[in-house]
Parts: sequence; structure tokens; C-alpha cells
Amino acid sequence: MSAPAINVSHLTHRYGQRQAIRDLTFQVEQGEVFAFLGPNGSGKTTLFRVLSTLIPQQQGEVQILGYHLATDVMQIRSALGVVFQAASVDRKLTVRENIHHQGHLYGLSGHLLAERRNEMLARLGIADRAGDLVETLSGGLRRRVELAKAMLHRPRLLLLDEPSTGLDPGARSDLWNYLNQVRERDNVTIVLTTHLLDEAERADRIAIMHEGELVDLDTPDALRGSVGGDSITIRTADPARLASAIRERFSCESLVLDGGVRLEQPDGHQWISRLVEAFPDAVELITVGKPTLEDVFIDRTGHQFWDHGEPEE
Repeated sequence: MSAPAINVSHLTHRYGQRQAIRDLTFQVEQGEVFAFLGPNGSGKTTLFRVLSTLIPQQQGEVQILGYHLATDVMQIRSALGVVFQAASVDRKLTVRENIHHQGHLYGLSGHLLAERRNEMLARLGIADRAGDLVETLSGGLRRRVELAKAMLHRPRLLLLDEPSTGLDPGARSDLWNYLNQVRERDNVTIVLTTHLLDEAERADRIAIMHEGELVDLDTPDALRGSVGGDSITIRTADPARLASAIRERFSCESLVLDGGVRLEQPDGHQWISRLVEAFPDAVELITVGKPTLEDVFIDRTGHQFWDHGEPEE
């Protein structure tokens, strides 16, 4: 079997006294689409910076495409394509000029550079905009230019930080059509960070992060299936009192969350009548739904999935 595209063991990273990453261990297989999912402050940005060689590893072991991050940075960089959350294109240059200069950074020139440049312009559907200044392009087209730059040197691993940020639904769909094409046609491993639950659903496997820790890692279906039944949410004036009453009456776990009460039960629709009949004066609103990735996050962390953490450095 081939070695993992990324192999991380006990990775820890600190900013002063604050621990941004706590003892992460995981593998990304070659040819996978792999997503790190988490809200702001979960450690995704720091991890992306480490994997993209922007900051050195502090503690632990990181291997990328068989190379050791601590000693083989140049070999790793030559095999990486990176798309940052913040735009890295020069707005005052044309699309063609941006890609041309990117090729020079990777040692491409002459006929080979022109051939690769034209190939990427065609594959990303921006050949007709090659002479346009980047500042005149929409957000979706600028993201295509970013991808063209990242794939110009034919990397084996593509890293993307919050790739759908600022894109409308049509541009997001185009982005993912291209990423699937890259994986299938070129056998490129794709690793991304995201805070968007629906974007993470597109990955083969998802690593859920919370406050610098890896709280779960599996396929989307397996993660949803691990939640113990349907999700039931109750709005009430006194959540703590109702949660306690539910535990006492039905001997089941209930959680006070975001001003309401949440519990998980098989056949959740049958619980609606039980709860309303048992606590008619306390139940203001009750909803039931099938498990989602947000339910998985709540189940693992006891928190809603939102940007409740501190900004990452």
C-alpha cells in the first residue's frame, strides 16, 4: 500500500501560553478529499499554516508525501499546491500575467510554461479572460485564477483554506466540480479547512476540530450515524428545570443548549406527543430532525456549532 499523503503524530502548537493545537494525530490517504471542519478558534488555521510550511512545527511529527516537515521543507513545497483564504493574486496584473509569474516561482519558463498556462486557463474556463485585469473579475473567477496558479506545477497535494469564502452558490458549485475533476483525472489529494457544514459533506472523510483538539474523524455518513437517534429540540422558559424533569421522568439524557433543551432518541417523532403530554405548560416549541454534522459536533463537544472561540493567529 502507498504511504499516506499526510501523516501527523502528536502535533502540538502554541502561541505564547495559548495552545492552538493539542496533540493531533491523523492520516490523510492519497487521492482523498479530506476536510477539517470546525468553528473559529478550533485550530484549523494554525494547522493549515503548519501543513503549508508557513510556520514550523513545534512539537510532534509531520510527514507530507513521505517527506519530513522538519527537514524536507523545499521538497514538500515543490509538491504542494496552496489556495489561501485571502486572495494571493495581484489585482493590477492580468490573469495571464498572474499565472506566468507563478510559473517562474516554480522554475517553469518558455514553451513548457506557456503550455501549462494555456492548459490551466482552458480547464478552469478562463481562457477568454486571460487578458483581463484581475481586479475586474468576480469573486468566483478570481478563485479560478487562484486554482490555476496552485495547479500550474502539477502538485500531488492541494491545500485549500476556507475555499468557498465569499463565493455565491454558482461559484461554489463550479469550484467543487473542478476539485472533483482534479481528484479523478490527476489523482491529486485534496485537503481543505472549512466552517461550512454543507461543504464538509462533500469530503470523503471529515476531521472535526474543537479548541485545538481532534474530536472525531470519519466519513460523513458514519459521523451522522454515530449520533444516538433523532435530534429533538425544545424551546422553554426554564431550560434547566425542564431538562432535569425530562431526565427524572424518562430516565434519558437531556442537554441544556442555546436557551433550549436538546435530546437524542430513536423514533424522535414518537417523543413529541410524550413530551408535550408530560410537560404541557413548559413546552413552547418542539422540533425533531435527522442527525446532521452539527448534531455530531454538539454530541462530541456539548456546544453549538458557531464561531464562539477566539480568533486564530
